[in-house]
Amino acid sequence: MELSAKKDQGVVVMSVKGRMDAVTAPEFEKGFDPYISGGDRKFVADLAGLEYISSAGLRSILSTAKKIKAVNGQIVFASLSGMVKEVFDISGFGSMFEIYPTVNEAVAKL
Repeated sequence: MELSAKKDQGVVVMSVKGRMDAVTAPEFEKGFDPYISGGDRKFVADLAGLEYISSAGLRSILSTAKKIKAVNGQIVFASLSGMVKEVFDISGFGSMFEIYPTVNEAVAKL
């Protein structure tokens, strides 16, 4: 899994590529830590490049969301497709989190 972050209008956009499974899921959480501790409070997880997510990946997303919420921050998701969108829908994550078709729409809503 590859993570890359950029800032857009004060929002941290974290792009995720590859597979998020038991081996790589902890990297997702660690990727947000410097931004959370650095004072950032608005996050978009761009999942356009995510090909696969396991239950470990979902747990990692929940853990990250809790950390962000604990500091009165917000995380939203963008660009879900295929199997990842299906997993979000089946698991209930689709109703727990705000999901936008594009990163630009997500950034505009934060």
